[in-house]
Amino acid sequence: MNRKTLVLPAVIGLFAPVLAACGGSDGGRDGDPIVVGTTDRFTASSAAPAPLDPAYAYDVDTWNVLRQTVQTLMVQPRGEGAPQPEAAESCRFTDTGNERYACTLRQGLEFADGDPITAKDVKFSIDRARSLKADSGVRGLLSTIQLVETKGDREVIFHLNGPDATLPFKLSTPVAGIVNSADYDGNRLRDGFEVDGSGPYTLKAEVKDDRLVKAVFTRNPTYKGLLEPKNDRVELRSFDDADAMGTALDKGDIDLMTRTLTPQQIDRLAKSSDTDVDLVETAGLEIRYLAFNTEASPVEAKAVRQAMAQIIDRDALVSQVYGTRAEPLFSLVPANITGHSNSFLNKYGEPSTAKAKSTLAKAGVTTPVKLTLNYTTDHYGPGTAPEFEQLRKQLNGSGLFDVDIKGTPWSTFQPAERKGEYAVYGMGWFPDFPDADNYLAPFLDKDNFLRSPYENEKIRNTLLPESRREADRVNATRSLTAIQDIVADDVPVLPLWQGNQYVAARDDITGSEYALNSSSTLQLWELSRGVSG
Repeated sequence: MNRKTLVLPAVIGLFAPVLAACGGSDGGRDGDPIVVGTTDRFTASSAAPAPLDPAYAYDVDTWNVLRQTVQTLMVQPRGEGAPQPEAAESCRFTDTGNERYACTLRQGLEFADGDPITAKDVKFSIDRARSLKADSGVRGLLSTIQLVETKGDREVIFHLNGPDATLPFKLSTPVAGIVNSADYDGNRLRDGFEVDGSGPYTLKAEVKDDRLVKAVFTRNPTYKGLLEPKNDRVELRSFDDADAMGTALDKGDIDLMTRTLTPQQIDRLAKSSDTDVDLVETAGLEIRYLAFNTEASPVEAKAVRQAMAQIIDRDALVSQVYGTRAEPLFSLVPANITGHSNSFLNKYGEPSTAKAKSTLAKAGVTTPVKLTLNYTTDHYGPGTAPEFEQLRKQLNGSGLFDVDIKGTPWSTFQPAERKGEYAVYGMGWFPDFPDADNYLAPFLDKDNFLRSPYENEKIRNTLLPESRREADRVNATRSLTAIQDIVADDVPVLPLWQGNQYVAARDDITGSEYALNSSSTLQLWELSRGVSG
């Protein structure tokens, strides 16, 4: 059979699954491992030698390795609600201003090698990530922490430099992962693909030519936490492309495939009625956008960025490349997140060459404006190249731009964009946690992960702190909307679309509807081998 397993669209960050019943069990703990395919690439290079160090890693693929192996104080639950204690027994704000947060560790926590975990290990891990200042920008998630204090072996207290109601979410991300000082140097990153922690699995990495080609996750017998692994072993295999991954699924060499399926694969599986592979569709929170080096010519001129925002037709872009698998996005914050505002639509309205021409003329910008749009060829899926072809066609079709496009492998693209070598480049964002703050602060706050030269004092010093005071995120909407309106006017980034996410699994695999959460977190512990039906 072919079962279409759907997840309803998010409503203020909550997702409710609608499941089609098939036979299953808590099997998969004996026999062959569950094998998961991905097109994510894990590469160590001279520019990025420590891809799996929690103090460095800051992309969805490396985080999906770390979330299986490195334990955090908090964890985002299956149902997408508020974070729940994981390595912690309990956590709470101890003041009315959301500036002091205390956690008590579970009794008897151990690293996978048997070493006990104490509050000092938590402090070491957080302080290490903050002090190493990795160029990935991941430490920005911990920017509101001023001091980490310990009391005895089990109590950790975070003193903040200002209110931050989102801290529990941040403590659920891998940068806050607990590591052992016996394995991780406090003064330098850990090169290579070794990971040691206290999560639900241990990792054995199979590496070829400085690339992780297979990650073997084995159930950690010392694990104590909220998660309940439903299998003993999972293998994550990295494929060169989606076609090779799809062939492996069809042949039975893998049991499930995830990031990233091609549009053609999704269409075929959705329409098929005689296959033993099930397609799982979830309402995702992934966004795509253009980023600008606002100090680089010619986009240092705000009018150039505004003109691009005025010309680009998101509806046409999505329909031509992604069809029903994506939706136009008019803000950095997706439409299904509390605090979203259609700020770009409100400012620019429908695409208009005439308005863009007027904007450039008033600023004294000579046309056509010559620039190159850079994108990565192997990180965000096979739709990226046609997407940039459409962007080039739209901008050049206005007569106001002379655009080239250039695709580069992720291993080269990522270090180059971090060094500011691109004036305009395409990026995707998979949220660290489902809150509007995580679509704004990582791009706009000090030490942002884009390493953008763009600064706005009102956003950094007033609006972001205001929004973080509100534990009820609905009350933060006014500040969040003001931030989005400023972004639409200054255009340091240009949002394009938000997309759904897909998993394809053989029909004897149970738990595939939970294999990815809304933040594209791979939850391997949910998978088991059941009864085909």
